[in-house]
Amino acid sequence: MEEPYKVNEKITAREVRVVGDNVEQGVFSTRDAQRMANEQNLDLVEISPTANPPVCRIIDYSKFKYEQKKKTREMKAKAQKVVIKEIRFGPNTDDHDFEFKLKHAKGFLESGFKVKSYVHFVGRSIVFKERGEILLLKFAQALEEVAKVEQLPKLEGKRMFLILSPKVAPATKK
Repeated sequence: MEEPYKVNEKITAREVRVVGDNVEQGVFSTRDAQRMANEQNLDLVEISPTANPPVCRIIDYSKFKYEQKKKTREMKAKAQKVVIKEIRFGPNTDDHDFEFKLKHAKGFLESGFKVKSYVHFVGRSIVFKERGEILLLKFAQALEEVAKVEQLPKLEGKRMFLILSPKVAPATKK
């Protein structure tokens, strides 16, 4: 596995700008900067190779790597995971089934999930594309107060689908 930063002897620039704690900051030759790092029993790490001259920091490299991993782990933990719930219709879905699925979709949206509703056309029922589109638009209109349409009805293969996302963030439970 290749290291993301150049360390100590791997730094190829002739001059570097040195930064760090307890260090005289400024532009030094790479050899002098390396000597300063060795005197403190630390590493010379190239932080910004694209700067002119490249910026190097005198730090303990293993501790620096550990803190970088810790930061990325925290970022991943804070990232929101999007959950998409699917609701399937047929082109001839009756009113009772429609209301039943509508109630479930409303619950999903209030919980903060996205809803992907689709009409699955089987066999020759693909002839009734308009019926499927009307059904999905009716579904979106019924959920108008709790959801916003992220993607209008679109036919892909034998499925016409619609994606809805919640209007407001879900209330967090305390």
